[in-house]
Amino acid sequence: MAKILIIEDEKNLARFVQLELQHEEYETVVENNGRRGLDLALNEKFDAILLDLMLPDLNGLEIARRVRQVKTTPIIMMTARDSVIDRVSGLDHGADDYIVKPFAIEELLARLRAVLRRVNIEKKVSSNTAIKQKVVKFNDLTIETANRIVHRGDKTIDLTKREYNLLMTLIDNKNNVVSREQLLNKIWGPESNIETNVVEVYVRYLRNKIDAPDRPSYIKTVRGTGYMVREDDAPVPEAN
Repeated sequence: MAKILIIEDEKNLARFVQLELQHEEYETVVENNGRRGLDLALNEKFDAILLDLMLPDLNGLEIARRVRQVKTTPIIMMTARDSVIDRVSGLDHGADDYIVKPFAIEELLARLRAVLRRVNIEKKVSSNTAIKQKVVKFNDLTIETANRIVHRGDKTIDLTKREYNLLMTLIDNKNNVVSREQLLNKIWGPESNIETNVVEVYVRYLRNKIDAPDRPSYIKTVRGTGYMVREDDAPVPEAN
């Protein structure tokens, strides 16, 4: 039975979500205060966290950031703020998914099942596969895949998990165009409710970190299609 922490200051909503989760046989703990919710998240074991953005004493972004520093517990952020910037900010602070209020409980349950399923798959892979250090080279980038460290020459480049996954997805498909929809499904999951312009934001973040000064960007935009990385001698495909 999965144990879910609900950090939500709207008590009626928190109670409604709790009852629905209990009906689905989840074990639940509810906290209405941000700081106390953080203490629970850090000091007890939960399989997932449903986290409101606006909370008394400590907001959801700060809670997500602090949890992610020490734990990999999946976090679904629940908020009425649905702009692209708000979504990106929540994801960039460590949330795994984002659902906008008001939401249908069926959608929340589906998202919860999705993040729990991803965690179970990762655990199986981790337990059945010995981690081997593999070094991937792309132009003047060197990537240590076991510890997700990226180097350009002597410089170590600090990437978030999604930035790293974006880079590796493009490199795995080097010299080929990857559409925004493919990147969205690969990195955020097919059941995420994230718009494709979030991909554009993360491409910009990644470019700012990996591109070398006074050189063309590693990541090429193929207008109307998507993105690609190409080896120095590979041709750029024509846009559709």
